[in-house]
Amino acid sequence: MPSPPEALSAPLAGFVRHLASEKRHSPRTCEHYQRDLQRLMAWLTDTGTADWCALSIHDMRRYVAKLSRDGLSGRSIARHLSAIRRFYTFLLREGLARDNPALDIRAPKNGRRLPKVADVDQISHLLDVHPDDPLEVRDLAMFELLYSSGLRLAELAGLNLNALDLRAREVRVLGKGDKERILPVGGKAVSALNLWLAQRPELAHEAEPAVFVSQRGDRLSRRSIQARLARWGVVQGADQRLHPHLFRHSFASHMLESSGDLRAVQELLGHADIATTQVYTHLDFQHLARIYDQSHPRARRRSAPKQLDSDSDQAIRE
Repeated sequence: MPSPPEALSAPLAGFVRHLASEKRHSPRTCEHYQRDLQRLMAWLTDTGTADWCALSIHDMRRYVAKLSRDGLSGRSIARHLSAIRRFYTFLLREGLARDNPALDIRAPKNGRRLPKVADVDQISHLLDVHPDDPLEVRDLAMFELLYSSGLRLAELAGLNLNALDLRAREVRVLGKGDKERILPVGGKAVSALNLWLAQRPELAHEAEPAVFVSQRGDRLSRRSIQARLARWGVVQGADQRLHPHLFRHSFASHMLESSGDLRAVQELLGHADIATTQVYTHLDFQHLARIYDQSHPRARRRSAPKQLDSDSDQAIRE
């Protein structure tokens, strides 16, 4: 495969730096943009196009058709087009393009895959337990918080002790783009967190700031959280494999079903990108807390917990 010319590679490198330094996107997000645009750059190089200015609307339609032939779904093609549009916005700003050839191009439509959710009874079955093992006490606190506040996996893993205010029933999280938001924490999650924090000193290194630590005393990794949640589902007899986003989707679905307040739910989820949320608006925290207290099924104590089955030999000791 021939190497792309400097006129193609240099602007792309500049765009990735722009995303990282000016837009403060995470390395993972920058990598996704770079990978999608490198695919377009490779296609341009193969077709003998040596400059971003030379890409026309007709070329873009050909490229979309190629992506479709390569087996990409409509959703994946839409993501590619979104990256290209944003890249050309950058090129126009830098005077490196005359127009945005992807502006009016649409991806082929295919069926929208709805996120999987668990119903309230299923969540109760998973979380109404009373573990004795310190690692399982920690796990219950993590999973209650995931469902209580709709956290992303990265937000949960990155949570530090100074972000918790359990007396005020609040947690401060750092979301995508380093955007901070304050979320209410339900009564079930507060109780589970208090139980874990009482046992945390037995495991954590003295200077470790993380709320959730491994048995080695350091911050629990995202992969370990995923593994512990999958194991939890097996022990509790879940009818599907558990993953952190299932709790986030369930949080959003149950809150929306109970409250009907779409914008409050979007604010709680931290969807700051207007292109993603469509109707994102800023709401004051008091309104969010009121909607939360009225609507979240685990905002207050309900039934007595049951004992966690500790006999499973599938426990992941992390």
